[in-house]
Amino acid sequence: MFDIGWSELLALVVIAIVFVGPKDLPRMMRTAGQYVAKVRAMAREFQTSFEDLARETELEELRKEVSSLRGHVTEPMRSLQREIDKPLKAGGGAGAEAVKTSQPLDTGGVSDGIAGTIREAEAVEAYGASEPASIGGTPETKRDGE
Repeated sequence: MFDIGWSELLALVVIAIVFVGPKDLPRMMRTAGQYVAKVRAMAREFQTSFEDLARETELEELRKEVSSLRGHVTEPMRSLQREIDKPLKAGGGAGAEAVKTSQPLDTGGVSDGIAGTIREAEAVEAYGASEPASIGGTPETKRDGE
């Protein structure tokens, strides 16, 4: 802090004894100590207030980041919910038309496992909406003897 050596400190003590006197020196040292303590307390309070302000700023940034991540992660699920809630068109073959015209969901912002699950759900939805086809592509015929 201060670059005071022993010789300068001894000179200050001698000057204080000469000018203040040995009788009033303890009272002066006590008063000086109280002022130093007050200055240190104010400096500590000032530093604490700046640290609190920095913490609040960091927390606000963290809240914003968590909010944006939450929106980014839940958007595919919201998109899926909108697709599910979309009303089917009325009329013949409505389910098949609705599935054929719907766009696949954007799975760019999700993990591979969730994206695979969404693709499987779309495939199941497309399979359930299509007309059932017979095995082998031809209608079944009765065999002789059945």
